[in-house]
Amino acid sequence: MRYVLTGHATHQAARRGIALSQVRQVVDNPEQRFPQRPGRDIFQSRVTVKRRTWLMRVIVDVDRDPAEVVTVYRTSNITRYWREQS
Repeated sequence: MRYVLTGHATHQAARRGIALSQVRQVVDNPEQRFPQRPGRDIFQSRVTVKRRTWLMRVIVDVDRDPAEVVTVYRTSNITRYWREQS
């Protein structure tokens, strides 16, 4: 999938101390991907930073070409957002 990082996503990643290489890794190879609403998907993966596991969530508008990474954040509350596969 072709995608670009918006200025907002780049700013939020820098503000939150998230490396853009990690953002690209999650978008290129997410552990989970599911729709948030029509045209917008959530890509997420568990990442380890300084021996602590986080859930990195990348919000992507997929209804355009190239797709646009809207924002990114990480959370320690993995169980809240993780979706068990049925």
